[in-house]
Amino acid sequence: MDPMRLLWLFLAGVFLANAVPHWVAGIGGRRFQSPFARPPGVGESSPIVNVLWGGVNLAIGWALLRLADGLGLDDSAGFIALWLGAVLAGLGLAWHFARVRGGNA
Repeated sequence: MDPMRLLWLFLAGVFLANAVPHWVAGIGGRRFQSPFARPPGVGESSPIVNVLWGGVNLAIGWALLRLADGLGLDDSAGFIALWLGAVLAGLGLAWHFARVRGGNA
């Protein structure tokens, strides 16, 4: 298994996981943290900014999947790399947003 391919899949998982909260908040009409708020990652951006940022993350995740030549159903190592990227990003996002939004991590 090509290590660069696994890296691309891992990073695709990171970007695809990061797209979810921005996309969901944005299409739900809610303000949410983004790198474009003041202060970045702490202040809240408009729903439009979050839809756009979620879309950028989706596009980057898709491009990384393409760079890795996709992901087949029989590709266990590739799936694990993608899954690890998504889960680790999800844990990091949960920790960060719990602190910023006053929740429990």
